[in-house]
Amino acid sequence: MAKRISILGATGSVGESTLDLIRAAGPDRFDVVCLTANTNVEALVRQVEEFEPECVALADDSKRAELKAALSGSSTQVLTGPDALLQAGAWPADLIMAAIVGAAGLAPTLKAAGQGTKIALANKECLVCAGDVFLDTIKAAGTTLLPVDSEHNAIFQVLQPKRPEQIRRLILTASGGPFRTHSLEQLKTVGRAQALAHPIWAMGAKISIDSATLMNKGLELIEASYLFGFGSSQIDIVVHPQSIIHSMVEYTDGSVLAQMGAPDMRIPIAYALAWPERMQTNVETLDFASLRRLEFDAPDPEKFPALRLSRQALETGGWAPNVLNAANEIAVAAFLRDDIGFLSITECIEEVLDRMSGDAGFTRPVTCLEDVLDVDRQARFLAGEVLGNRTG
Repeated sequence: MAKRISILGATGSVGESTLDLIRAAGPDRFDVVCLTANTNVEALVRQVEEFEPECVALADDSKRAELKAALSGSSTQVLTGPDALLQAGAWPADLIMAAIVGAAGLAPTLKAAGQGTKIALANKECLVCAGDVFLDTIKAAGTTLLPVDSEHNAIFQVLQPKRPEQIRRLILTASGGPFRTHSLEQLKTVGRAQALAHPIWAMGAKISIDSATLMNKGLELIEASYLFGFGSSQIDIVVHPQSIIHSMVEYTDGSVLAQMGAPDMRIPIAYALAWPERMQTNVETLDFASLRRLEFDAPDPEKFPALRLSRQALETGGWAPNVLNAANEIAVAAFLRDDIGFLSITECIEEVLDRMSGDAGFTRPVTCLEDVLDVDRQARFLAGEVLGNRTG
């Protein structure tokens, strides 16, 4: 029987790549049963017309009439509004691709985690903001968690989890983003268009800015700690501009195992879709002779303080990773509106972390989604205040 697939965040880059693989594999292998989007009615309608899912959900309730009118002749059940995503997360499926960007994906992905099926996780925030809550839900339901981020997927492929005592460290690779060779002085004047122009990967706007600041790698550091159970001291980050090695695992005997491939998100997505098997893709084959060389460098902590802030947040625990993420989302949105400069993104995050760290409960364990959302709201409000002072 075809594997039933739900895609939370179907109109984003990961969602579109997932559908591209499903389309190529054919209906005998995969059956798309549920699709969701935030506001993009046009793209969602195209997907529904092609894949004919049982359910479609749109977060933006103001577009309910537009979506229903476009799908008036379809048998697909139409859901809209914030609760629609929760219903979609609970829709019966064999595998749920969790690809909603940002903290908005927390609640629906947590709902999906309770199904006791398989989750292909492309949403970093579930682990960054609510790591213990999310993993507890996964464990209680017996859900299988499959990482989709290329770095975590790489580690998942080469890790020997039954022998953790034989692992010395995890090594996450970073492309370095569009500003890898910029000086600190040059970073003061870079703009939105430059930051969005990633030299290797094609990604959405928010993730592209995170890649430019290296916050993307900072969030992946926190995510890797939760996914694989290793502390900050056992996770390193190295800049690898060719993005051919997607991450590595070093064992205690000195062996380093790496997963390699073209910089194409369809590779980790395909691995998650077919797991524990593999599936055919039309991804470009590596031509090692043409690669010539693979370069590696240490990230510059002065130019890219997001890595320092992320590591501090991981080591602090409690509210800190959630606050880091919330402040980053607000600051990135402000940068994309041209309200602040590039360097102000991490300056805002650091100020929010410093101010909220004075709360007596800052380091207390996060035990439920309500606490996560409450801290997220506090951090966003404070970040808005910090940015208002900078731009006002």
